[in-house]
Amino acid sequence: MKISYRGTTKEFERGTSWHEIAMAFEKEAGGEILLVHDLTDNRLTELFKVCRTDKEVDFLTYEDESGRMTYGRTAIFMLLKAIYGCCEKDSLEKVTVCFAIGSSFYIVPKGDIECGEDGFISEKLVADIEQRMRELSEARLPIHKYSISVEKAIKRFKRHRMYDKSELFRYRRVSRVNVYELDGFEDYFYGAMCPDTSYVRDFRLEKYKEGLRLILPEVTEPGPALSSQGTEPLKQRLGFSEQKPSDKLFRVQSESFKWAERIGIENIADLNSAICNGRAGDLILMQEAFFEKNIGEVAQRISKKDKKFLLVSGPSSSGKTTTANRLAIQLRAYGLDPHIISVDNYFLGIKDRPVDEEGKPDFESLSAVDTELFNSDMLRLLDGEEVELPRYNFFTGEREYKGDRFRLDEDDILIIEGIHCLNERFSEKLPKELKYKIYLSALTQLNIDEHNRIPTSDMRLLRRMIRDNRTRGYSAAQTISRWPDVRRGEEKNIFPYQNQADVMINTAMIYELAVIKSYAEPLLFGIPMDAPEYIEAKRLLKFLDYVLPLSSETVPGTSIVREFIGGSLLDVG
Repeated sequence: MKISYRGTTKEFERGTSWHEIAMAFEKEAGGEILLVHDLTDNRLTELFKVCRTDKEVDFLTYEDESGRMTYGRTAIFMLLKAIYGCCEKDSLEKVTVCFAIGSSFYIVPKGDIECGEDGFISEKLVADIEQRMRELSEARLPIHKYSISVEKAIKRFKRHRMYDKSELFRYRRVSRVNVYELDGFEDYFYGAMCPDTSYVRDFRLEKYKEGLRLILPEVTEPGPALSSQGTEPLKQRLGFSEQKPSDKLFRVQSESFKWAERIGIENIADLNSAICNGRAGDLILMQEAFFEKNIGEVAQRISKKDKKFLLVSGPSSSGKTTTANRLAIQLRAYGLDPHIISVDNYFLGIKDRPVDEEGKPDFESLSAVDTELFNSDMLRLLDGEEVELPRYNFFTGEREYKGDRFRLDEDDILIIEGIHCLNERFSEKLPKELKYKIYLSALTQLNIDEHNRIPTSDMRLLRRMIRDNRTRGYSAAQTISRWPDVRRGEEKNIFPYQNQADVMINTAMIYELAVIKSYAEPLLFGIPMDAPEYIEAKRLLKFLDYVLPLSSETVPGTSIVREFIGGSLLDVG
């Protein structure tokens, strides 16, 4: 049996495990292999499976996103095993993997557990859990995967008191469920797992807020990782960020999670149940009212301040345009006269535009924006001058002037929307006391179940995919292929400045997955099996398969969801 990897071919006996094959290729892969991309069948394969035919493959390490997700998922499995080992099983009501904070996960155990003076999990218990995890890692315990019927899975996880999972399986369209087992501890996970506990060596645990943080390393520079046979320690290539989590962002995420808990929609099973019981319409109205309340509170705060520039930023598909329009409506209710300006209109022309490493136009960089002209125009407006504002023509690649003349009066306020708005360099010549910065992000409140979270980037990718297809004619494959570049741009140009915001707003709608499912699935099914984007499409389809569809008819015309599916009453382009 021949295994080919990037020009290297090696012979193995048929039925050899991928774990053994991976170990033989670690030198060529430059690091510890966590997952196999089977190029012959275009699928991801876990290392504890066996290979029976000739294959062309790619090996995925921690430097690859799928590899990092596999590592993180395995670390969470080990953490749960450690928590249930350090606490009496009957004393634990629930352990929830709430959301990601950078390269860490925020986990909250609930029940009769050892608490500190603040009433939440104690430092000692966190230390005991971390020690138990390290013992699991050193023991190299195998992780087993097996398939059982949905009926057995529902009964088994009820017995384990993991009720979110047993409810989720009621909506499964297939008859079987894959279960992972670690030293007698069973759980269900959405995605691949490492073959044994020795793969997860680099992690930290710390008490944080009402729970704890599982901190995983970040890739600091390319290079070989630690392998079972390797020579370079993983810690030389990976590092732990010493930057503290953003209290502002955590507060917004936590408030959204607690609000979802109060209304009884914590996970996909709860959302499905609401749809089945005819409560979806009320849920939509309640979510929209809650969002409008948040926007109204921000508008009220602004109305009491002497501000002229509202700088609105956020990652791709966070709903910046709709939020800017809804904020403008609220500000008018307070007697202000808002005007929306897109930073895109200040892009440099073709000749002056920067290019990325591949020679493609780089619209993500601040150097793509004519900041000098922007600051000049805004200062002239402050001085009472009438200014003709530009429009950027994406077809010609040049700025144009179409007679959009404007003068800033006493009650006028400018809402400036763009990815660089939180970067002080973008508006450095404008008086700080006249600026108010707003950061938006779609921070999904829902989990798949208590141990399987929904990455916020998945929600934004689905939003963008639907909008790209509707407004630009892009296929789902085109959007997926561009997504890594978009994410890198966000990491460089948006996320580092989020703490400079005066306020943060969550734009995720708790019901939206059920609405966009019907729009996203046909696009994803349209990606052929031999396309490079097929694996990501398959992952997203599997994720959407848990969700019951919901008609968009009752979604208000002012909703952020309308920015992506169409039918908005607002000027969203």
